[in-house]
Amino acid sequence: MIKKTIIVTGGFGTIGFALSKSLLEQGHKVIIADNKIKTIKNLKLNKFNVSVLKTNLNNENEIKKLISLCTKKFKKVDALVHCAYPKTKDWGVKLEKLKQKSLNENLINQLGSTIIVSKNIINLFLKQNYGNLILLSSIMGLNNPKFKTYKGTNMSSPIEYSAIKSGIISITKYLAKYYSKKNLKINCLSPGGIIDNSQKKKFIRNYKKECNSKGLLDPKDVVNAINFLLSEKSNFISGQNIVVDDGYSL
Repeated sequence: MIKKTIIVTGGFGTIGFALSKSLLEQGHKVIIADNKIKTIKNLKLNKFNVSVLKTNLNNENEIKKLISLCTKKFKKVDALVHCAYPKTKDWGVKLEKLKQKSLNENLINQLGSTIIVSKNIINLFLKQNYGNLILLSSIMGLNNPKFKTYKGTNMSSPIEYSAIKSGIISITKYLAKYYSKKNLKINCLSPGGIIDNSQKKKFIRNYKKECNSKGLLDPKDVVNAINFLLSEKSNFISGQNIVVDDGYSL
């Protein structure tokens, strides 16, 4: 296995942290970029293989600084996985209560930052003559939400989430075509719902009814697919949206 240098944005999030641990266990060098820094004691791995950088991914100057620091320390960046998921405090409200200010902020913070992060890392990849970019979308970017899964709960699937995640799939395809013949691998991953402590049992049961077997996924289920896209086994896969959802979107 070829050891790589990989940036994980949103590296302290649910998927990002699970991915960072997996990559370090494999012996890769990992740069965790997040707007909130947490302890890395849980990683319990070679401290020389991990760097943690507090980064506001909505600020292009900070994105450039992040990439510059990575290249100075590790001389290269083989891949970037964009797991960042910034959201406003009122994220998740129903459409009837959606505020324009929050809508604008979430669209810029999630969709806008995806474009700017992609632009800056691809500029480095072009200088290197290679690179691998993986963006994270969602099954909500593929289909309409199955609203009945939220019945009997106070949960909902925000309309802006569907807009953002479908936009990320489009960005992936655009970039892959725009930079064709540049030795870049650009793909997207669309996970199903991820289990966490906030979900009610009723929602978990409703959700599982729409799946093949497991229902809500563990972060490692998504990480396995990302590891594949980072590996040489996925060579010649580009511009694709890989769905990992236990059949929910069928």
